[in-house]
Amino acid sequence: MSEKPQKSDAKDYSKTLFLPQTEFPMRAGLPQREPEILKRWYEIGLYEKLRESAKGRAKFVLHDGPPYANGNIHIGTALNKILKDLVTKSQQMLGFDSNYVPGWDCHGLPIEWKVEEEHYRKKGKQKPDFRDSAAMIDFRKECRAYATHWLGVQREEFKRLGVIGDWDHPYATMSFPAEAQIARELMKFAANGTLYRGSKPVMWSVVEKTALAEAEVEYEDYTSDTVWVKFPVTSPAHGALASASVVIWTTTPWTLPGNRAISFSPKIAYGLYKVTDAPADNWAKTGDLLILADALAEEVFKQARVTTYEKVRDVPGDTMDAIECAHPLKGLAGGYDFVVPLLPGDHVTDDTGTGFVHTAPGHGREDFDVWMAQARDLDARGITTAIPYTVDENGAYTDHAPGFTGKRVINDKGEKGDANEAVIKALVERGMLIARGRLKHQYPHSWRSKKPVIFRNTPQWFIAMDKDVAASGKTKSGDTLRARALHAISVTQWVPPSGENRINGMIEARPDWVISRQRAWGVPIAVFVREKGDGSAEILQDEAVNKRIGEAFEKEGADAWYAKGARERFLGSRASEDWQKVDDILDVWFDSGSTHAFVLEDPVHFPGLAGIKRKVDGGTDTVMYLEGSDQHRGWFHSSLLESCGTRGRAPYDIVLTHGFTQAEDGRKMSKSLGNTIEPQSVIKESGADILRLWVASCDYTDDQRIGPEILKNTVETYRKLRNTVRWMLGTLHHYKPADAVAPAEMPELERLMLHELAVRAAAVDKAYREFDYKTVVATLSAFLNSELSAFYFDIRKDTLYCDPPSSLTRKAALTTIDLLCTSVLKWLAPILSFTAEEGWRMYRPDAEPSVHLTLFPTDLEALRDDKLAAKWETIRNVRRVVTGALELERAAKNIGSSLEASPVIYVADRDVLMTLFDTDLAEICITSNYEVREGEAPASAFRLDAVPGVAVVVEKAVGTKCARSWKISPTVGEDAEYPDVTPRDAKALREWKALGVSV
Repeated sequence: MSEKPQKSDAKDYSKTLFLPQTEFPMRAGLPQREPEILKRWYEIGLYEKLRESAKGRAKFVLHDGPPYANGNIHIGTALNKILKDLVTKSQQMLGFDSNYVPGWDCHGLPIEWKVEEEHYRKKGKQKPDFRDSAAMIDFRKECRAYATHWLGVQREEFKRLGVIGDWDHPYATMSFPAEAQIARELMKFAANGTLYRGSKPVMWSVVEKTALAEAEVEYEDYTSDTVWVKFPVTSPAHGALASASVVIWTTTPWTLPGNRAISFSPKIAYGLYKVTDAPADNWAKTGDLLILADALAEEVFKQARVTTYEKVRDVPGDTMDAIECAHPLKGLAGGYDFVVPLLPGDHVTDDTGTGFVHTAPGHGREDFDVWMAQARDLDARGITTAIPYTVDENGAYTDHAPGFTGKRVINDKGEKGDANEAVIKALVERGMLIARGRLKHQYPHSWRSKKPVIFRNTPQWFIAMDKDVAASGKTKSGDTLRARALHAISVTQWVPPSGENRINGMIEARPDWVISRQRAWGVPIAVFVREKGDGSAEILQDEAVNKRIGEAFEKEGADAWYAKGARERFLGSRASEDWQKVDDILDVWFDSGSTHAFVLEDPVHFPGLAGIKRKVDGGTDTVMYLEGSDQHRGWFHSSLLESCGTRGRAPYDIVLTHGFTQAEDGRKMSKSLGNTIEPQSVIKESGADILRLWVASCDYTDDQRIGPEILKNTVETYRKLRNTVRWMLGTLHHYKPADAVAPAEMPELERLMLHELAVRAAAVDKAYREFDYKTVVATLSAFLNSELSAFYFDIRKDTLYCDPPSSLTRKAALTTIDLLCTSVLKWLAPILSFTAEEGWRMYRPDAEPSVHLTLFPTDLEALRDDKLAAKWETIRNVRRVVTGALELERAAKNIGSSLEASPVIYVADRDVLMTLFDTDLAEICITSNYEVREGEAPASAFRLDAVPGVAVVVEKAVGTKCARSWKISPTVGEDAEYPDVTPRDAKALREWKALGVSV
C-alpha cells in the first residue's frame, strides 16, 4: 500500500491544526527587551506594589551590605547583587514581605585617596591644611560629591541587573540622618564604658597616614632584612652565663630601638653554646658564648658561618625569667641604658629563629600583650613599663630612638627606607650582630595603596572586647563584648555552616577594636575628652551635649563637628571647662557596622522596614546579611560587634556567604592578564538574564568561575529553557479556561505529569527556602528538557495539534500545560526575571501586572500519585527499549520518522505485561502502531541490559499515511468525505468545518 497520498489529491490541512502561536520570540533579544521591561516596572511602581501586596505578612529583610561608592561595578559585585535579588524575590514569592533597601558605604580612605589623587596629586597641588576648619569642610564636600557621583552610576548598573529594590530611597552612610545615628551609636559605647583611648601598636599605613584595621590589610610577598643579634647577659641566674649573650632573630631590624624585652618559652630546651672556631673576619668570634634553643643551634651557627662549636651546658627554660640582658644598642647616642628582661610567651617556638623572640611592645600585638601581662611585676622590679613612640606617622624615627632620629622605615611612596641599614650598621659597629640575611615572606599591605604597613605604637580609640559592659549604670561579671558576640554567633544560622567556625575563631582571637582613623572623610569620633596625663583620657558623659551633637548632625551632617566654633556650640555652658574635641574620624567599618541602626530601626526614613519583630525577640520576622566570605572579618564582623555592644545581640538571624569569582581557568581575574569579564559587556551582548542564570547555576558557597566557554554553556541552557516556555505559550494560545478538565477525569499521562509537577514543586520550594539556587536551576532544567520537551510534549504534540476541539484528551493536555506553564514561569521568575516577566505578560495579560507579584504554587501536593508513578516507571522503561530499537533502524536508514514503524514488543515478565495493559504504546512511543507479545524474543531483537525481559523487533507500519497527522494507518480512507485522513482526523475536520473554517 502507498504510505503517502497522491500529490494530485493532497490538501493543505495546516490551517486545521492547533499549531503553537505566540509573540514570544525564539530569539530573546534580551539586550533590547530588558530595558523596556525595566521601564515598565518603574511605570507601574512594581516595588510599591510588592510592598502593598505583602502587607501583614511576616517580614524577610535582606539588609544590604553597602558596596563602596568609588567605581563601576565588577563581576563579583554583580554576583553579589544578583544573589541578593534571588533571595528577596524568592522569599517574596514564598509568602513573606521581602523588602530590600539598597545602600552604600560613602566614607573612608578609598574615596579620600581618590579625591586627593584627582584634585591634588595629579595637579601638583598641596593637600589642604585640615587645621583650617573651612579647608576641612571644603575637602569633605569634594569627597561627598565624588561618592554621590559613583552612587548614581552604580545604582543604574544594579538596576540594569534586574534587581528590584527601593532605588528611590536607598541608604547612604554619608546621609545626614545616617551620620547622626553613627555618632549616637558611638556615644552608646562611651556610655557603657567600653570606649577608651589607649596606646597600643596598630597597623599603620605610612602612605595613607592612618591606622588600619585587620579587614583593611592583605598579605603579599615581601623581602625583609633578617638579623641574628646578641643581647649580653648582665645578671645571670648562674655564674657560668656571665659572659654569654642571648641571641634573637628578627625580620624587622628597624624595631630593635623599640626593644624592651626578650620572650622565651619554658617548654623549649635551651643550651649554652661556645664558638670554638670561626673565620677571622667573622661577626661571630671564637670564644663567643651564645644561648640558643637546642633545636635551632645548628641552623644559627650555619647562618653565622661558624666552623665549629660545642654545647657547654643545658640552660633550663624554667630558669630563663631570672636572666636580664643589656640592650645591644646600649650607649648609642646616650640611650638604651636600661634592663632587658626575659619574659615567658606562649607565641615562642623552636620552629624557626633562635628560640627567643625580640620583644618591642610598641611594634607588635604579641609583644604588647607579653609586656603588659608582666607590667605589674616589671614595675616591682624597678623596670619602667612605658612604651616608647619610636616611629612617627611618617614612618620616621622619633627622638625615642636615640641615634636614628629622622631615619625612615618606609617612605611616602611605600618604599623601604634607610632605617634597617642604619640599625644593622650600628649593631655591627657594637659587635652585636652575628649574621644577616634576607627572607621572602607574606607581609601585611594596605589593600588600597598596596604598600607595606608597619606596626607602631600610637594613641588610638578602642572598643574593649573583654571589659564588662555597663548597662543602666551596672555591670555583670562576664558580660563582655566578646562573650556577647560568641553567644550571638551560636544562635545565628550560617549558610554554609562553615561560616560559623570561621567567624567564631576570629572573635575568639581578635584584640580590642581600634576604631579611630587619622583622616578627614568620615564621621568624627564625636566625644569630648579631658587628658589624664598618662596617655588615656576621660570621656565627657553629658546627655545635653550628646543631644546637641545628634541634632546638629541630623540637620547639617557631620561637617558641623568641624565648623568654626563647634566646640563652644556643643559644650554650651561647659565650654569654660577643659574638655577638648576629638578630631579623629571613625573607622569606616564602624559606619557600615552601624547600618542596622539607621536602616532597620528608622521608621521615618525607611517606613517599609518599620516594625520588624525579629525571631530572637520572640517575633516572626527574619533579617539576613549576605556578602562574600571576606566579610567574616569585615561587615559581618563589625556589625556583630556594634550590635552586640549596643543591643546585646547580633543584627542578623541568617548570614549567607559566597565565594569569589575567578577566571575560567581558576586564576584570579586581572586586567594585566586580560581575563576579566565585565558585567556591562555580558549584558550588552547577551542580556542580564544570562548573568542571572550563571549566578543561580553556581555553587556560590565556593569560589565560582566565569569566562567565554562558561557563558556559552549558560546561553545554551537559557536557550533550551526559553524554547520550552515558548512552546508552552504557543500551545496555550488555543486553551480556554472554560474547557479545563479536573485531574480525576484526565488520562493517566496527564495525571503522571501533574504528579511529576508536584514532586518538582516540593524540590523547588525546599531549594528556594534553603537558598540553594543551583538545585532550582538543575531541577527545572531537567524537568523542562527531559520530562516535558523530550517526553510529555513530544508524545502529546499529535493530540494537541490534531485531535478535534471536543477531545477530552486534548483538553486535559491543555489544562495540564496551563498548570505547568504557570508554575514554571513563577519558579523561574527570581532567576530569569526579565524572561519570566515577558512570558507572563503574554500569557496572563489580564492577571497580576507582574509575575513578581504572584506567589509560588502551594496547592500541588494533592496531585501526587506515587502508585501511578511506579506503574509509569515500568512503561517508560519499555519505551526506552522501543526508542533504542527505533534509533538503530533510523541510523540504518530502514525508516525515516518513527511514525513509519510498528514495533513488536516482546515481554517475558507477566507483571510487566499486565502493567502495559490498556496502554497505547504507539502513542507513548510515537509510532503508527505496535504489538505486544508475551514470551521470549528472537535473538536478533533489540535489548537493553537495564531493562531485562523486554525486547523489540521493529517492523514497518502497515497502511496509508494520513495527509493531516502523517500517521500510517489502515483506517485511512474509511471516511468517504475525507478519504485521505484517519477517522480521528476526519472528525476534527468536521468540527473545524462547523466552526466555519474552510477545509
